[in-house]
Amino acid sequence: MSADAGIATDLDAIRGWLRAQVASYVMRAPEEIDPLVPIAQYGMDSVYSLSLCGDIEAEYGLEIEPTLAWEHPTVAAMADHLRGRLSAG
Repeated sequence: MSADAGIATDLDAIRGWLRAQVASYVMRAPEEIDPLVPIAQYGMDSVYSLSLCGDIEAEYGLEIEPTLAWEHPTVAAMADHLRGRLSAG
């Protein structure tokens, strides 16, 4: 991890951040978001998913494809994908 950015590449930190973001969109507490359940089951529609992509871009400085939520439909899958991209960068 680069010392300049302070970007979390810790998987638990990424999962926690994603859980909080998803929870804010579906108006639930973060602890109610199971990382292994597809976010669509919580009511995340395409508009929220696109907004989440923007949040990820702003938080982590990554360019995110709008298909992220379909290719990686759970918080755990998204976190794994993001960690891989952050570690490679």
